Amino acid sequence: MLETIWFLLWGVLWAIYFVLDGYDLGIGTLIPFLGKSDRDRRVMLNSMGPFWDGNEVWLITAGGVTFAAFPKAYAVMFSGLYTPLMLLLLALIIRGVSLEFRHQVESRVWRGIWDWGATIGSFLPALLLGVAFANIFMGLPLDENGVFQGDLRTLLNPYGLAGGVLFVLLFVMHGALWLTVKSEGDLQHRAARLARRIWPVLVAVVGLFVVLTLFYNTKLLFNYLCNPLMFILLAVPVVALVLLRRQIGRKDWWYAWGLSAVVIAGLTLFGVVGLYPAILPSSIAPEYSITVTNAASSTLTLSIMLGVALIFVPVVAAYQFWLYRTFSHKVTDKELDQHGAY
Repeated sequence: MLETIWFLLWGVLWAIYFVLDGYDLGIGTLIPFLGKSDRDRRVMLNSMGPFWDGNEVWLITAGGVTFAAFPKAYAVMFSGLYTPLMLLLLALIIRGVSLEFRHQVESRVWRGIWDWGATIGSFLPALLLGVAFANIFMGLPLDENGVFQGDLRTLLNPYGLAGGVLFVLLFVMHGALWLTVKSEGDLQHRAARLARRIWPVLVAVVGLFVVLTLFYNTKLLFNYLCNPLMFILLAVPVVALVLLRRQIGRKDWWYAWGLSAVVIAGLTLFGVVGLYPAILPSSIAPEYSITVTNAASSTLTLSIMLGVALIFVPVVAAYQFWLYRTFSHKVTDKELDQHGAY
């Protein structure tokens, strides 16, 4: 029972991370496309300025839960996916450094370098996370010892790349909608126009990913076919995706961004629940899979961790709610002139 609870918490933490850091990664990716002037780029960076480092806490939390609750899964994941995970870490470091270094020198060339650093450091994580999770959904070539029988090229298969493209589009849409909430004038109009143009592409890629999920026989739908009522987990993001286009047309930006968050969280949880009881399914043989049973920590460890999580996760969530409420206003010239602004 505790193993199942922690598996669900593991999925929820990843969903929260994708929702919160997703729009940061989307905004960073969009800098060359929407940042027509230095002021535009500063508005884009300051729209996520109070939040981005706090949002990454959820990545650390998800990784920490993997390590503490499912240590065997953590070991297999970080050995088998070592190269993409190191690239992910490097990209996130580049993004953080770019945000902090950009405003340190009054030079167009200097700022241009760090703007590209922020873009690369945002695009790569979105792509790599999508590739990694798509391969997990499909099944990794794990042998009886949990050793990954492949390399980076193994992960760059059509299904993995489709997952990468899907994540990039989800995050870019999420970021564009966040900009419509936080910006004004021409930048807001460009962000809104981009969101409208991305929507049909996103719908097409979601459809393609579902088709490939069936084509590659990922077993992702097995749990749902056994209990059709669980398909509501897929219905929620699908309905949210349909309603999202209507709210974009109505220019109801907070509602649209919320629906985008539901799409991301819903698709994530749909995939995670489809994996159960596997955490890292093996494509070589089902019995080689890393599951909640053979990867879990002791009952005592899981019990203590659950008590700690029930206390501190709501505290962190409450703090972030206060933070978002406090800085919910639009980014204006007055804010850009403040000391410490990006």
